[in-house]
Amino acid sequence: MISLSLCLLLFFVLCLKTVVRGDTDVSCVFMESCMLPCSFQGGANPVIHWFLLNRKELHVHSYYHNQDQLSLQDQHFKPRTSLFKDQISRGNASLQLTGVKVQDQGRYRCFTSTVTGDKESFINLKVDAPVNKVDIHQVENSITCSSEGIYPEPELTWSTNPPSNMTFNTPTRVQQTEQQLYNISSSLILSDPGTDVVYSCTISTRRNKRRAALKNSELFSVSGSSRETSVLCISSNISLTDFSLVWRFNHHQIILNQTNGNRTVSEEWRQHVKSVSESGSLMLQDVTKKQEGTYTCELSSAEETYISNTSLKILKGGQTTVLVIIISVVVGLMLAAGSGALLVYYKNKEDKNQL
Repeated sequence: MISLSLCLLLFFVLCLKTVVRGDTDVSCVFMESCMLPCSFQGGANPVIHWFLLNRKELHVHSYYHNQDQLSLQDQHFKPRTSLFKDQISRGNASLQLTGVKVQDQGRYRCFTSTVTGDKESFINLKVDAPVNKVDIHQVENSITCSSEGIYPEPELTWSTNPPSNMTFNTPTRVQQTEQQLYNISSSLILSDPGTDVVYSCTISTRRNKRRAALKNSELFSVSGSSRETSVLCISSNISLTDFSLVWRFNHHQIILNQTNGNRTVSEEWRQHVKSVSESGSLMLQDVTKKQEGTYTCELSSAEETYISNTSLKILKGGQTTVLVIIISVVVGLMLAAGSGALLVYYKNKEDKNQL
């Protein structure tokens, strides 16, 4: 006959047999590997079941009889799941999920069972595809900012430096791909495309944000041997130790690349590139009409991209002399006209005093 105390003990054990823990939040990066944690009290003959609890319960992974049991695994997860086999005996039932997709989001249930009891754990998986790159470019009076492959849906904002009274009522276009990622873009129409204004575009999501800035300027230089021309990058407050640098000619031809202090200059430009400053400015030498065009400086870090377009116009030595002569003549004429006007003024004033 079973004693009353033994009955109470059995009842107590049965009531506590299944242990349920609170939910754990896990953030995973799109197309990378991610671990969903789950632990239990180690024991003989462990049984492990993983489920995704969305609209319907999907079978993710099972383990019993000391091996994986995947006959019921949902097609969506093949072959992207695994357990840490060498740690199961120590109570580790965590799931390794590779090639994470947006569709993997949801609430997961980890069920474990041993001779010591059952346990359930719940994990909320969120997927993030961070903003990796922001492209910004200008065509005539339109500046376009865009980025692709983001999740969840990002936001896009415009700003200028120095600040302006512009109202950025530009529509933002958002498209979702088959992979449920978002592509975003916006175009800013300039009524006055002027130079020396920095236009910035920031694209942000819950995981990160990136900013791209664009500046246009003009530069005049005189051709001839041993003459040097400095083409400035967008900012003088940047250290190249934190940025990668690319200089382009007419938007497509690579002049040089520099990353972590390692610089590569294209063969066509070696005779013209004299040096690069600590802030990324390009020092050119022996420029001719062939080097007349648009120079693009692109500085990129993990969070920001700076792009500056400089329109370089090459003047011959004779042109410079002509310009100086023209300016001198104009100034001389202005001074002569001013002197004549003063003489007329004082003569009229003298006639009035005699009257």
